Amino acid sequence: MRHMFSISEILDLAMRLEKNGENTYRDAAARTTEPALRGMLEKLADDEVRHAEWFAELKETLQVPEGDPDLEEMAGEILGGVVGDQTFSLKEARLGELKSVEEVIERAIEFEEDTVLFYEMLRAFIQDEDTLKLLEMIIAEERDHAAALRKSLA
Repeated sequence: MRHMFSISEILDLAMRLEKNGENTYRDAAARTTEPALRGMLEKLADDEVRHAEWFAELKETLQVPEGDPDLEEMAGEILGGVVGDQTFSLKEARLGELKSVEEVIERAIEFEEDTVLFYEMLRAFIQDEDTLKLLEMIIAEERDHAAALRKSLA
């Protein structure tokens, strides 16, 4: 039987993704000797902290009827399928195993791509227009993060 995820659990997963991203960027910043790259990575880490805080606030304010079976079933089916396929970087990265800043950045790009996919799925559960606009802004920032990381590898 597939686990049914609540909206609260989905937001917890979003916060975990952001924390994983923050940890990845802070680790990469500590490893690099290039000041410009370190600055970029520290900014990305700070962005991830801000995103996690926003999801925590959203979790506190989101009004979802307890036990809404249709919403819970849809959330569980979508998220269960995605997490069941281990599509997302939800586990802590073993950054110590990565030997270079380039490998850490490549892992960070994976985090960003996973995060964008997850937040695009999350859109289906957001009905408030202002909240949706903020989520879209975070999605755009995550895409910008991936682009900046790719550029740093070039």
